[in-house]
Amino acid sequence: MTAAASAAHGGNQIPQEAGYEPDPHRWRALWVTLVAGFMSLLDVTIVAVALPTIQRDLHASPAQVQWVVSGYALTFALALVTAGRLGDALDRRRIFLLALSGFVVFSAVCGAAPDITLLVVARLAQGLAAGFMAPQNSALIQQMFRGAERGRAFGFFGSTVGISSAAGPITGGAILALASGPQGWRWIFYVNVPIGILAVLLGRRLLPSTRRSGRGHVDLPGVLLLGLGVLALMFPLVQADSGGLGRLWWLFPAGAVILLVFARWQRRLVTRGGQPLLDPRLFTDVRGYAVGAGVGTLYFIGFSGVWLVFALFFQHGLGFTPLRSGLAVTPFALGSACAAVVAGRLVDRFGRLLTVCGLTGVILGLGGTALLLRFAPIGIAPWLAAPVLFLGGIGGGFVVSPNITMTLRDVPVHMAGAAGGALQTGQRLGAAMGTAALPGLFYLVLGRSHDYRGALDTALGAALVGMAASLALATFDRQRDRRTRGTHRGCPDEVAHNPMHARQT
Repeated sequence: MTAAASAAHGGNQIPQEAGYEPDPHRWRALWVTLVAGFMSLLDVTIVAVALPTIQRDLHASPAQVQWVVSGYALTFALALVTAGRLGDALDRRRIFLLALSGFVVFSAVCGAAPDITLLVVARLAQGLAAGFMAPQNSALIQQMFRGAERGRAFGFFGSTVGISSAAGPITGGAILALASGPQGWRWIFYVNVPIGILAVLLGRRLLPSTRRSGRGHVDLPGVLLLGLGVLALMFPLVQADSGGLGRLWWLFPAGAVILLVFARWQRRLVTRGGQPLLDPRLFTDVRGYAVGAGVGTLYFIGFSGVWLVFALFFQHGLGFTPLRSGLAVTPFALGSACAAVVAGRLVDRFGRLLTVCGLTGVILGLGGTALLLRFAPIGIAPWLAAPVLFLGGIGGGFVVSPNITMTLRDVPVHMAGAAGGALQTGQRLGAAMGTAALPGLFYLVLGRSHDYRGALDTALGAALVGMAASLALATFDRQRDRRTRGTHRGCPDEVAHNPMHARQT
């Protein structure tokens, strides 16, 4: 594309990335980021199984102890987009290592906390560090890999996301079983320290620095608007257990209005040639980004809340220990781990079809599990559900990994941090909605009928609604892809795949 042609376009297109030189340490560096990402996402759910022990040991109220989980999720979500933009503007390696170091320090503070106040404050800081670290993971993959290798790398990344979400209960249960006694819950936090220190040391040696491109300005009004908007949407959800949805419902429309103002401000900056926090052209010009973000958000609404509902059913309804409760849902995590790695290799060939098939598998797996736990003899129902959960896990592995790849693969590298942060913000919002709504629905049905099986079925049914919406969106995108290929038949593949590229050639 000539300079004259660029001027004719108004200079408002997203700049394309420069030449790529493979980093010889890229695969070892990837494992450093995956270990750190696994720790940060695992800490969203691992603490849930220890809340009763923490409450007794620190003499905390139910509302106080709930902040150990919800406070972490809140600050995690608030930091993502801003952290991603800072990584793009400054140096992803530096931001990642600083955030990882902070995560390790605050994990140690959580483990040593003598009272609930310090524990909650340390968890808020730990969530903030995790939020600064998370978007650098996907951005570093964008930076270090191209082509089929990028699909494989995102396959490992998607596997990490899926496993960490599902493995929290079993990991927490195992730690509590090994570290018995009233102080055993502290090892849930201490376990991050040696692993995190090793990851920092390896990261300093293996991770590549970001090439500075003069994009050092950070949109402070955008940071404020986005932060207030996300806070307004998240705060009633994290306060759901203490009546936040009823008392703070007005924050939802307020948050929507603030985010609309944020979107208009970002468009205005682009029109004036400024540097927005979250470039709106990601959603309009980058093929697959908007749809992928929507698919991920809808999926996480159902996916994240399911594990708390299963924990409530198995531990309170069937009297399982935390470890046994976690083992009951392990087949899903195993299936997800196996499928996600394979999916990363297949995404370039099959594209959105993988997501459609994966969502179908998750819906069949969780729907079948709900039916078995409802109608099978209670003594053998968890055993009968195991292979069906494994099927659902295979489906889950074909959802997260391909969707991340297809959402981010056409994002220019210099915007990778902000794009990854926005994608994960949607996932965190979806996860917050699911973890607030599904257990709330479970308790609502249980309070009326005292039927644990009926409460489980109702909550899982609501989760399946969110997944069905995600499936509908993925199917729509699949059909649009097929029509696009038909329209561009005879054109180069890259033009048919990426409309933005077609406008620029």
